[in-house]
Amino acid sequence: MTPSMTERILSAKAGRSVKPGEFLMVKADVALGNDITAPVAIREFYNHGGDRVWDPEQIVLVPDHFVPNKDIKSAEQVALLRDFAQKQGIKKFFEVGRMGIEHVLLPEQGLVKAGDLVVGADSHTCTYGALGAFATGVGSTDLAGVFLTGKVWLRVPETIKVFIDGSFNPFVSGKDLILKVISILGVDGANYQVLEFTGPGVKNISMDSRFTVSNMAVEAGAKAGLFPVDEITRAYEAERGIRVDEMPIDENGFFRREIRVNLDDLKPLVAFPFLPSNTRNIDEVEKEKIIVHQVVIGSCTNGRMEDLREAAAIMKGKKVAGHTRCIVFPGSQSVYKQAVKEGLIEIFLDSECAISTPTCGPCLGGHMGILAKGERAVATTNRNFVGRMGAMQSEVYLASPAVAAASAVKGYIAGPLMMNN
Repeated sequence: MTPSMTERILSAKAGRSVKPGEFLMVKADVALGNDITAPVAIREFYNHGGDRVWDPEQIVLVPDHFVPNKDIKSAEQVALLRDFAQKQGIKKFFEVGRMGIEHVLLPEQGLVKAGDLVVGADSHTCTYGALGAFATGVGSTDLAGVFLTGKVWLRVPETIKVFIDGSFNPFVSGKDLILKVISILGVDGANYQVLEFTGPGVKNISMDSRFTVSNMAVEAGAKAGLFPVDEITRAYEAERGIRVDEMPIDENGFFRREIRVNLDDLKPLVAFPFLPSNTRNIDEVEKEKIIVHQVVIGSCTNGRMEDLREAAAIMKGKKVAGHTRCIVFPGSQSVYKQAVKEGLIEIFLDSECAISTPTCGPCLGGHMGILAKGERAVATTNRNFVGRMGAMQSEVYLASPAVAAASAVKGYIAGPLMMNN
């Protein structure tokens, strides 16, 4: 049978045909670290006799979790990155003011492309599968090994085919698609496997939505989540001066399992605490009028232009509910600037939202939006585990930008269609 897209990419890196279950030591095209994970990798690099990194051009360092620095410890973490970048000649160190949330920034800057093998010491490195790259998260010590040798060991994963049909209804997007997939598979249903998205409905999924879908593949346990390289991918890459060939997913190839989703049937979904798989239809949820104290719009999952446009369209001319606060996090400086040009930031400010510099901070309960005991948040982020966004006794509900914006205005979890009521 025809190999999966993942197998084709890894075969190209290995220089021979590979099969699921094989262990490989292959060269990485891009190695990524952030202000939490890279310091550990840097220390291990030196502990194991490192002097010069294998290739400073292939290493990307993005301080994005606790920046602008929230305390002395976080400042020291970033100082370590900054010093390492200077000593090693790593030019792709993105300082505050030039940075963004890493998984928004790298595709935007054209630093990853179809067919690449990307390893990052961050679990949501799988985002780049939207471009047709095999991108996966690794541990900090693995990243240290890549700094030293340029190589990473991998076991070739099996593949799950996600067959997509139909097209999105209004106010339904990639966030709802991936929440649906996770609800089918469960949070460990794709452990050490890859999700490959195919079918006629793929052409109806925008690039921004593809990033959202691939980003959350790991929430089903997947190593990666790949889309085919098609005209949508090629157009996105062409804007960045990158030429890539089409790379389809052969629907007749060997897959461990197949699941099907018809976009026509999808409605906005909400993932209840404390698992991304614990989803419910918004039609059921909004009847309960679950009070919301904080709404977060942004993150590496939903901090792109399509996300901000969707939220702003719902919030325009309306105010955030009196007992609710809404924080908007553009995914990068470029997204922030474009949102200013399009008047989206003005809409958010008129709605009494707080606007933040690009940061991961609130997603992991680290900075710029921590929840207190008993507080409840609707967030466009990717995880809602116990204590994820602050106090252990707080709750996080995952949703799309449309649901998040509607909930901010209503003050309880609400669907965008409620805005007409």
